[in-house]
Amino acid sequence: MAFLARPGVGAVAVFAFFGLVGLCGFVENGGYADLVAHEGELYDIAARAAGFPVSAVTITGQSRLTERELLDAAGVGPRNSLPFLDAAALRDRLMALPLVKSARVMKLYPDRLIVAIEERQPSALWQRDGRVAVVSEDGVPIDELRDQRYLGLPFVVGEGAQKRLPEFAMLMKVAGDLAHRVKAGVLVAGRRWNFEMTNGVTVKLPETDPSGALETLARLQREARILDKDLMFIDLRIPDRVALRLTEDAAAAREAQLAPRKSSKHGG
Repeated sequence: MAFLARPGVGAVAVFAFFGLVGLCGFVENGGYADLVAHEGELYDIAARAAGFPVSAVTITGQSRLTERELLDAAGVGPRNSLPFLDAAALRDRLMALPLVKSARVMKLYPDRLIVAIEERQPSALWQRDGRVAVVSEDGVPIDELRDQRYLGLPFVVGEGAQKRLPEFAMLMKVAGDLAHRVKAGVLVAGRRWNFEMTNGVTVKLPETDPSGALETLARLQREARILDKDLMFIDLRIPDRVALRLTEDAAAAREAQLAPRKSSKHGG
């Protein structure tokens, strides 16, 4: 059985063939890659031409991050179109920023994108391996210590100390009037805290009931001004017992003071 071609079909096939050849050459010569680089994927180009570009982006909730930083992180630009913008992927890219605690993304057709973020707030300084980072209340490093803006934040030191900020904050609250004399909280072996005081004295707290030890310290400060003595450390790790160690200068002065008494006893 013979098939007769309809008039014009051959011409259409020829044009389609040459169009395909031209497209292949366009791709081979890098023209398509250049087009995508400047204008976006073909589907984005078509969607924008149909009236669905991303003409406006409304961002709320940011204070430390700029709109430019957020747009760059999200990968949103003039080459995108609203229908083919993956809101979930955009949110994931925003959540990868250390400062971003949460993010919501909503598309409003025909051409508007809404981005609402919640930033992490600086809560403490954390030192590890000689480097100091600014961390949020959930222990996530959000910046490096670059200037004096964050110097008033609580200071913790040691592996894992940034994850124990609520515990450290509770101890500082228990310390009461002594809190302003705490220079840093040092987490020891991931188990207990030492308080480094502003005058160089180290207060060693126990693993169990550190709050009780701080209450003892407050009492000793009221009664004997213990933190004003020439001490290297105050050891409160053993219940109902306080161990003290004098500084080298104070120990030498005390030894010199006791020496005449020892000589007198020996001579007598």
